[in-house]
Amino acid sequence: MIALSVALLIAVVALGLMGAGASLRVVKQFERGVVFRFGRVRTGVLGPGLAVIAPFVDRMYKVNMQVVTMPVPAQDGITRDNVTVRVDAVVYFRVIDPVKVIVDVQDYESAIRQVALASLRSIIGKSDLDDLLSNRERLNQGLELMIDSPALGWGVHIDRVEIKDVALPDSMKRSMSRQAEAERERRSRVITAEGELQASEKLAQAAEVMAEHPAALQLRLLQTVVEVAAEKNSTLVLPFPVELLRFLERATPPETSTENGAGLNTASTGEADRSTSAVVSRVTPATETSAEVPAERAGGTVRPAWTNGGYLAGLSAKEAGEPSEFADQRAEVRPVTALDR
Repeated sequence: MIALSVALLIAVVALGLMGAGASLRVVKQFERGVVFRFGRVRTGVLGPGLAVIAPFVDRMYKVNMQVVTMPVPAQDGITRDNVTVRVDAVVYFRVIDPVKVIVDVQDYESAIRQVALASLRSIIGKSDLDDLLSNRERLNQGLELMIDSPALGWGVHIDRVEIKDVALPDSMKRSMSRQAEAERERRSRVITAEGELQASEKLAQAAEVMAEHPAALQLRLLQTVVEVAAEKNSTLVLPFPVELLRFLERATPPETSTENGAGLNTASTGEADRSTSAVVSRVTPATETSAEVPAERAGGTVRPAWTNGGYLAGLSAKEAGEPSEFADQRAEVRPVTALDR
């Protein structure tokens, strides 16, 4: 009898322990518990801590309330300006209603993923390439609204949607690179032109100052010489003042005209005869010729002419007009005396 009582007590304790184990649940801080009793949802949601449910009657489901990061696979699409791109994104969401997540949708994470894929393809087709590359904030907001609209009915809130990368074809990358290079070249030319304009204005002002004060130009010239000499150059090029050339031109007398009439020729002929006599008297006497050598007169000047015996006054063959076959002969001229005259 005692043994039967002990066995019955042990069975009761075991059943009590089993019932306690079936009725006690631990809910973590980031979780919420949804209890079903005979298949019906109880109104209350169990919070974090130790929760007690009816054993063998209630069934509890735990829902994670943390923010979930879900990557969206890359999608190929054609933009509004007919450019093929490949875009991927990431979605951040969290559960705000555990009951709707359990009751209204079978797998809320899969449902959010499919909505995100469809919304991403839609936003690609509605946008231009420039918007995808430079105006992503507006696209992110539009994509967030498109995903959040159906997700609210499932008890899920979309916190943030980000477009991660936009992959372009290689041909499009090369075209964009050439466009950017041309734009940079245009900007550099504009900047250079503006600099030339400002420099020309300053040079014009400097020219006006130097025109009022000529000594400033000389000081500038000396400064340039100092700057060039500081570089240890072996050659130094200096500008020659044009004013000095004009001074020399004014100081040089004009040449005497050779076409002033017969009187000038006659006067110059007498002077030429005297100069010829003086020149011939200084030449070594010759024994082969006794003829008087005529003198050529041209343009008011007189010079001894070439004879068969040689040159007068020891002039070169080229100066006296010697024929080429007599270029090697030497001049042998006798002195002209008063008897010969």
